[in-house]
Amino acid sequence: MIFNYKNKDYQVDQEGFLIDPRDWDINFAEGMAPKVQLQHGLSEEHWRIIDFIRRSFRESGKCPVVYQTCKSNNMHYRELKRLFPTGYLRGACKLAGVNYKEEYIDRQSDQGKEFTDSHGLLKEKIYRVDAHGFLIDPVDWDEQYALFKAYEMKMPEKLTAKHWQVIFYLRDSYKKNKEIPTVYETCEANKLELDELERLFPDGYHRGAVKIAGLKAK
Repeated sequence: MIFNYKNKDYQVDQEGFLIDPRDWDINFAEGMAPKVQLQHGLSEEHWRIIDFIRRSFRESGKCPVVYQTCKSNNMHYRELKRLFPTGYLRGACKLAGVNYKEEYIDRQSDQGKEFTDSHGLLKEKIYRVDAHGFLIDPVDWDEQYALFKAYEMKMPEKLTAKHWQVIFYLRDSYKKNKEIPTVYETCEANKLELDELERLFPDGYHRGAVKIAGLKAK
């Protein structure tokens, strides 16, 4: 798809994310701002976060997780919510021209790869995942899948009651609203601070919690 602002075209996906982060410029961010509920333009505070995400992406080749962005900018998630009401990924990262998928830009993997468990966690079941390791069909999810993903991601501890609370919240919310809740909504609904969510899912909100719940941002 083409997004046009001030006579300049940008290639974006169906969700409005820039296809090639190298095409990003200030004009893109300014033009996209109203589409992420920022009708009054971008303030110095907005640019501080956008610049941090861009800088982190240039240095590491991947989009920084929400925990990293908040900590590095001494910011509470409620302040981030005020600045980017549509969410971290769907607001701040979109304006910065990157998203969580960029972490996998150089990885070689077959779309729809099938895998089986080699550690005895799963029994005679095949799960279809995309090139980024996300479950293709959320209906295929079960608790064994979550256990396997947690093991595969080398999470520091087994899934606790708190983990399951978040996982089932994500799945119930998606089933009801047909959309993944933002990190703000997840924290508030589960009475969690951002650092607590980080301890539970150190790989990040989308790359950790959402993936284990068998969901993915579109």
